[in-house]
Amino acid sequence: MSILNILQHPDIRLRSIAKPVKTVNKKIKTIIDNMFETMYKNNGIGLAATQVDINLQIAIVVDSEKKNNPIILINPTILHYSGNIEVEEGCLSIKNKRAIISRYSYIEISATNWSNKLFFIKAHELLAVCIQHEIDHLSGKLFIDYLQQKK
Repeated sequence: MSILNILQHPDIRLRSIAKPVKTVNKKIKTIIDNMFETMYKNNGIGLAATQVDINLQIAIVVDSEKKNNPIILINPTILHYSGNIEVEEGCLSIKNKRAIISRYSYIEISATNWSNKLFFIKAHELLAVCIQHEIDHLSGKLFIDYLQQKK
């Protein structure tokens, strides 16, 4: 496995819109393995492929409630959302910046997994926030964009 370079704001590549993954093959699995290695090395709880200059709809998160239960999200889509939660967020691509961001407190998503199978997740609170943060990255959006919307 390899440690990947995490792009840093204001790198324009962080604004890239990721392309869907067509099939989960050996190359995609290697990317995912390298993303986990990179995320753990940098003490993160989530990472999107666009943050490591890979323009594909791949995100990974760790479910902190289930203690290091890794979740792989390929081509994730939010199907339903409700509620509101404000949480202090940070980002591996924006060093030394944290802010209180308002997000949905509950989401339901669909995504493809490591085995190229469609699955669904219902996420609450911190896990929901983390997944939304990573899905935003796949659309070229950063958490600091929410601060500009508040102004």
